[in-house]
Amino acid sequence: MNASELTSHFPLAQPAQTETTTQELPEAPTVLFVDQSGQLGGAEFSLLPLASACTQRGKVVLLSEGPFRGRLEALGVHVEVINEVHVSGINRDAMQLNWLRALPGIWRQVRAIAEQAKPFDVLFLNTQKALVLGALGKPLHRKRVIWHLHDIMSREHFGHAQLFIVKWLVRHAVDHVVANSRASANSLIALTGLSADAVPVVHNGIDASEFSRIDASDMAMLRRRLGLPEKAWLAGLFGRLAPWKGQHIALAALARMPDVHLVLVGAALFGEHAYAQSLHRQAEQLGIEDRVHFAGFRDDMPTWMKAMDVILHTSTEPEPFGRVIIEGMAAARPVVAAAAGGVTEILRHRKNGWLVKPGDVEGFVDAVETLRAAPEFAQRLADQAFADAQRDFSLDGYLEQMTLAIAHTAR
Repeated sequence: MNASELTSHFPLAQPAQTETTTQELPEAPTVLFVDQSGQLGGAEFSLLPLASACTQRGKVVLLSEGPFRGRLEALGVHVEVINEVHVSGINRDAMQLNWLRALPGIWRQVRAIAEQAKPFDVLFLNTQKALVLGALGKPLHRKRVIWHLHDIMSREHFGHAQLFIVKWLVRHAVDHVVANSRASANSLIALTGLSADAVPVVHNGIDASEFSRIDASDMAMLRRRLGLPEKAWLAGLFGRLAPWKGQHIALAALARMPDVHLVLVGAALFGEHAYAQSLHRQAEQLGIEDRVHFAGFRDDMPTWMKAMDVILHTSTEPEPFGRVIIEGMAAARPVVAAAAGGVTEILRHRKNGWLVKPGDVEGFVDAVETLRAAPEFAQRLADQAFADAQRDFSLDGYLEQMTLAIAHTAR
């Protein structure tokens, strides 16, 4: 949904100007943002500029400590952490048992969030756990609730208990939902029975100027600064190390491309350290450890992306959106991605990127080898991707549409 479509969907809301990135709108509603994680993931990166645009009329509550807090505070955002150890330990793989053990802590967090929400007009819930804890407290805070959906709500991804809770809360306690992709929106519509126009889509936006400021004219010097091989053909995969992100697929493909190096930028989060260790073992077993560069978490993503010849996305499950893809596009690098979920809303095969069936090792090999052998074609893809990223996924466009959604929720 573009800005004009969103405006027609929210007829009472007045469009925000692009100056909202630097100026406050005094007539706009006050907002309490709630996010479950102190770590930096896709949901957190999408919240960061929105919270920054609302520093004078908003506040962020995090449900665990982590680097996300520092990033927010560096932008002048007021942050408060409400942490309960048993609640923060809940994950989708051990949902039922953990919920039972965590009930006292859950109730304390529900009450604490409700108390924090009372001075604000709107409660903005940015993650699924934030949805549960914030929406359950609606009888206590009685504030309008908006949920920013960043997940594909299906049985393949979540348990029956989680889906039931989300379905009930969306029907009875949430005033408005905004999805990060049509794939995410459709999954929620199928779960809840909501009409299609009840779940508008606002794609994430990025500041393309962060990528344009990186000078990659001397590629050897750039790579030397990052500790990467200066003359190798580099494929970069960006994101946390997790089984469904498919780094093992990229390693299997690399074993069939002897002249390519793979750079893995990201760290293991949320108890996925065993998977990270398995990747090291896999590289050794395949005899490619000298061509795999584990860079860990990096805060200067534009620089690392600019140092690559191609950006890979190898998720084995449908991606709710695919922020790393639009970042690769903004870096003016060709992107090869798994064609599922929100990814197909971003890339057009052989037009502004290359789509591969999820888990198809041979498909990734064919894509990378084709781009290596046809640098002019690869450059055309990259150029079109760069133009599309600026047009369709701008930060100003994202902020304008999210501001409209918040204003609509407050009415």
